[in-house]
Amino acid sequence: MENVNLKITGMHCASCALNIEKSIKKQPGVKNVSVNYANNQARVEFDTQEISQDNISEVIAKAGDYKVIDESDDYTEINMTSQAYRRFIWSIVFTVPLFATMFYMPEFNINILGVGLVKWLMSLLAFVVVFIIGWQFHKGMLSQLKQFRSNMDTLISIGTLSAFFYSLYAMFSDQHVYFETAATIITLILLGKYFEAKSKGRASTAIKKLLSLGVKQATILVDNQEQKKDIKNIKINDVVLVKPGEKIPLDGEIIEGETSIDESMLTGESIPVDKKTGSLVYGATINNQGAIKVKVTKIGQDTVLAQIIKLVEDAQASKAPIQKLADKVSGIFVPVVITVAILTFVVWFWLIGSSFEISLINAVAVIVIACPCALGLATPTAIMVGSGKGAANGILIKDSQSLEIAHKINAVVFDKTGTLTKGQPAVTDINTASHDLTTSQLMGLACSLEASSEHSLANAFVKYARDNKLQLKATSRIEAIKGKGIKGLVDKQEIYLGNTELLKNLQVEANAVYKVAFEDYASQGKTPIYFVKDQQVMGVVAVADVIREQSKQAVADLQQDIEVYMLTGDHKLTAQAIAKDLGIKNIIAEVLPDQKVTKITELQKQGKIVAFVGDGINDAPALTKADIGIAVGGGTDIAMESGNIVLMNSDPTKVISAINLSKKTFSTIKQNLFFAFIYNIIAIPLAALGFLNPMIAAAAMSLSSVSGVTNSLRIKRAKI
Repeated sequence: MENVNLKITGMHCASCALNIEKSIKKQPGVKNVSVNYANNQARVEFDTQEISQDNISEVIAKAGDYKVIDESDDYTEINMTSQAYRRFIWSIVFTVPLFATMFYMPEFNINILGVGLVKWLMSLLAFVVVFIIGWQFHKGMLSQLKQFRSNMDTLISIGTLSAFFYSLYAMFSDQHVYFETAATIITLILLGKYFEAKSKGRASTAIKKLLSLGVKQATILVDNQEQKKDIKNIKINDVVLVKPGEKIPLDGEIIEGETSIDESMLTGESIPVDKKTGSLVYGATINNQGAIKVKVTKIGQDTVLAQIIKLVEDAQASKAPIQKLADKVSGIFVPVVITVAILTFVVWFWLIGSSFEISLINAVAVIVIACPCALGLATPTAIMVGSGKGAANGILIKDSQSLEIAHKINAVVFDKTGTLTKGQPAVTDINTASHDLTTSQLMGLACSLEASSEHSLANAFVKYARDNKLQLKATSRIEAIKGKGIKGLVDKQEIYLGNTELLKNLQVEANAVYKVAFEDYASQGKTPIYFVKDQQVMGVVAVADVIREQSKQAVADLQQDIEVYMLTGDHKLTAQAIAKDLGIKNIIAEVLPDQKVTKITELQKQGKIVAFVGDGINDAPALTKADIGIAVGGGTDIAMESGNIVLMNSDPTKVISAINLSKKTFSTIKQNLFFAFIYNIIAIPLAALGFLNPMIAAAAMSLSSVSGVTNSLRIKRAKI
């Protein structure tokens, strides 16, 4: 299976997007497809054995007047906006003289075929606007008719052609003509399209900004000689020189030098991060101080920046569940409007007995004022702006569904280590009181054993050994005991390190001194660990992790309207002490890694919408099981992959920001959909009853599309 994002030109409304989507879905080998009118993209998942990307592009082209373009063609929103602007300007040049005839009709004593010269000139000006400048709408209608489908082009084409050809008839029968109406409709719609393109361009600025962050060239060192090289030609293990004020070209490791790095483009935090030899740095971040040499470790699509761009693009291309309602309405919208317009003509002409002229004008007004675009733009533009706002603040939302669900969260479960705490534990206490084993001897054995462990607490022992210059001993048969501890041979001696559950398994009883020490350490919020050798408890080591500065504030803010839980494998006393310090009331302690999913499920069965916040390898199943999995930035790749939302730094207050962003985005979507529905519900009957002429209808239709996009743009200014 392969996933691709295709850039499409030629879409004019939500119906276009639906038509393309239906055409692709019919193809064998296509598993999933989502076409987004707001960003002119199609996201397609397909089996390469059954269908190729070129085949999909051909299907899109055959679905109507559409074309798949390469991003490298630079056919961006800027190009689309400038094209829309030019069309509008040319249209207004030819329409203004026509519009002026509504207020002053010059008279010339020149007749051609019995028709005055002025009316011939009016028909010519209208022809240019309707058939040349506005040809895109008629072309679109013809393309749709071939597929037995309809879209907004159908409405515009029928409306303007009706007004134009009736005016031709009226011109020869010496009746009032409506050439200015046909031209003005096209002009006002083109004005709306220009504002819409401009607003859509502003909505997609997040991607543009991210793309602009990368650098094109870097200085590499070859035999200590500096050489300029294009980024695309740099390889893994190349060494680049980054001077103060320059951007880091690619992801890598500092092999020489010290500095501070501005990582705000990744994390949303403006405070520079100190870096030294061995520190990881990321492409597009800024070197503030000293010159550094960086060994490149990731290039191309593997860099953090490239992954961020992909995540934002995927989120913007996906469809939120609420969009399904708008899609259903848009799918039947145009046929319903055409039916209403025909009924309007019939009622006015045959039942009421009005003139053909009045009946036609009212029918045209119905056709012109209907706006499927507002419905089509309501959700995707808000998603685009919302996901962009998140990316700018170090919050990466993987799909629009997550952005929609997050505002419903009523329970947040934090994994303790690395999330509420810094994940940088240190050995604080060592008790060998009742045995002859010295502290140095015990820690020499313990550190040797833990050096082979991947558990987060193992780092505390490694750090202790390094700080105290302990000589590590040879180890073998290392085995992690899930949720209980670790065992192995150290210097040919069998050693165990673990909790009370480990002692139960070993059927070993700790003496009173060690039991008291264990509980005392636990009550202080430390993690106590028994040291077992020769089937005896010979000591207790306490490890403590530092609580993050922002954790208390995050918990306090969340608990105003959301239940907060702390989940940990720690002893109950340890968990209670840490929870008390943080102000957390709900504690789930002594949980084995494979029990985390069970605990999440239990909360869901109680009717709670659960967000799980974690960072470790053993958090991945829980991140996946939760309604929303939130992976923190300092975590592992697998945790980042499993989360629905990724926080680029480890600040737990970002959880609140993500929820607030969801609330603001979803509120905006509801506003957009409400006004789109209300607009059509009110406007179409008014036009059918004869209260709106076609020109006012065209202006109102254009305004409704633009207003939805403009409302979505307010998310950019929102505080989260």
